[in-house]
Amino acid sequence: MLELKNLSYQTSEGKEILRNVSLKIDDRFVAITGPNGSGKSTLAKLIAGIYTPTSGQILLDGEDITDLSITERANHGISFAFQQPVRFKGITVKDLISIASGKKISISEACQYLSEVGLCAKDYINREVDASLSGGELKRIEIAMINARGTKISVFDEPEAGIDLWSFNNLIQVFKSMYERTRGTILIISHQERILDIADKIVVIAGGEVAAYGAKNEILPELLGAQAGCRFTAKEARA
Repeated sequence: MLELKNLSYQTSEGKEILRNVSLKIDDRFVAITGPNGSGKSTLAKLIAGIYTPTSGQILLDGEDITDLSITERANHGISFAFQQPVRFKGITVKDLISIASGKKISISEACQYLSEVGLCAKDYINREVDASLSGGELKRIEIAMINARGTKISVFDEPEAGIDLWSFNNLIQVFKSMYERTRGTILIISHQERILDIADKIVVIAGGEVAAYGAKNEILPELLGAQAGCRFTAKEARA
């Protein structure tokens, strides 16, 4: 279980991004959503260890990991997929998937991960992860990489970005297959209703705070209605 206790974050310039965020996350699929600039991506980076919280704690299965580095958290079982994937000149797609899996995998295994994300394996397996790949291709390769890792917590920052030509059904099926293999939590930051619709729980972040958190059937109808009226705020949620 991932637990956040009174987590806050300010930039070096003193701008407050998140304030006293407390959550317990222990479900298959948890979606984090909310207005642009509300702090969703910052929260994901705090969980992954890319950012360090100004105050508060992050616990993983009861262990305080607040001060652990991104590498140490990865070793504890946390994966993170960037909204804008990183390029690795000189490393092939097969090498990257092998590194992610933590073991030497066969070409057929690597091809299977690529096929699951809608890429023709023979066209990509030996390509370098460099500027020759489009943003959408990189996004799919990164999802394949996280799938190969199979960690207890997998965090995806807007995984649908840049892959609009690939059906959402395939993306959702990858997440379901990932869960069946790992039995870990998949935490997804997204605005897309079709992704929110597969979530067991939905977290709404507004104004740097948790505006709502609960089962999809409770949160999604209210969320969609609030978005239509452009009036969903943390203050209203607490009222």
